[in-house]
Amino acid sequence: MSMPPPFPPQPEDTASASAEDAALLATRCPGCGSQLGFAAGTSSMRCLMCGYFAEIAHDPDASVDEHDYEAWAAINAGRAVASLGGHVLRCEGCGATTESTAISTACQFCGGHLVGITPTEGVIPPEAVVPFALDQAAARAAFTKWVTSRFFGPRALKDVDAEESLRGTYLPYWTFDARTTSEYEGQRGDDYTVKVDDDRTETRTRWSHRSGTVRRSFDDIVVPGSAQLTPKEARGAGSADLAKAQPYRAEYVAGFSTVRYDVDPPRGLETAKQVMAGVIRDDVERAIGGDRQRISQIRTAYAAVMFKLVLMPFWIATYMYAGKQWQVVINASTGKVTGKHPVSAVKVALTVVGGLVLLVLALYLYSRTRT
Repeated sequence: MSMPPPFPPQPEDTASASAEDAALLATRCPGCGSQLGFAAGTSSMRCLMCGYFAEIAHDPDASVDEHDYEAWAAINAGRAVASLGGHVLRCEGCGATTESTAISTACQFCGGHLVGITPTEGVIPPEAVVPFALDQAAARAAFTKWVTSRFFGPRALKDVDAEESLRGTYLPYWTFDARTTSEYEGQRGDDYTVKVDDDRTETRTRWSHRSGTVRRSFDDIVVPGSAQLTPKEARGAGSADLAKAQPYRAEYVAGFSTVRYDVDPPRGLETAKQVMAGVIRDDVERAIGGDRQRISQIRTAYAAVMFKLVLMPFWIATYMYAGKQWQVVINASTGKVTGKHPVSAVKVALTVVGGLVLLVLALYLYSRTRT
């Protein structure tokens, strides 16, 4: 992939820098004046009022670029996105202004689609986007199926309707590439059998020192770029299919909220290295060989570290039950659903009692066969 020029330096006093009006994507329907938004599962923007649609035009020479991490770090070391302000989005419908750090959002007065097309200085713009594949109807059906399949959920949970709170959101994710060289030291264990006495043998292990080097190339290690989801929710919902990623265009986020990243590249890289470390450890164990392995040390050097920012689509539903708020996350690329739900104490108790009854019955029948 091609590599863009190094990032410009961030301003010294970003916290006090005043926000300026950002250029906006035009989202007014030329037919009826209503709102155009990206239609999930298509490659076009559509008007829900009159049905007008416009295909999203792509530059045939456009590519998804990756950035050299060392070049970025040399310019931006020690700076955090949290220190950067937002931009002012001026609604083309009602003229109201909204200051926001989001790439796209809704006008707080008329609900119009606001999509900034000029990134805040110092903020890394997205290079790619995985468009929404599931529309709201499909997301609602996935939510209903998930809710009704919760065995330990209260019966009344099946009547929950989260449609009003179902919101389409693009979340930022980093991807990292790297070439690694890992030097290791450890021990190889080879099992052998010895005869202890006439009737018994024993397995023992012969250990021998091993050292060497393993190399690995990593491509697209995906790391959440936002704390919008908890780590458990992010793991449960998974990431989108990167094979479906398109070069970023603002039209894809029209009608959806798009969160700015709050996990800076250095923290994202550390998380990616943790993922890489598990793979490298498996490589080392295979290199040591034998029946068992003991690893005393792995020293890894990283080269050609590249990264990019990808927007991934989710439907997020929140609902109230028994005075408490619950959240469900639907991956709008894969359809995977994850979330928390209330548990019926009655169902749990009945399940436990039923299990005990079956256990007692099984013990009784077993005792009868022994007499």
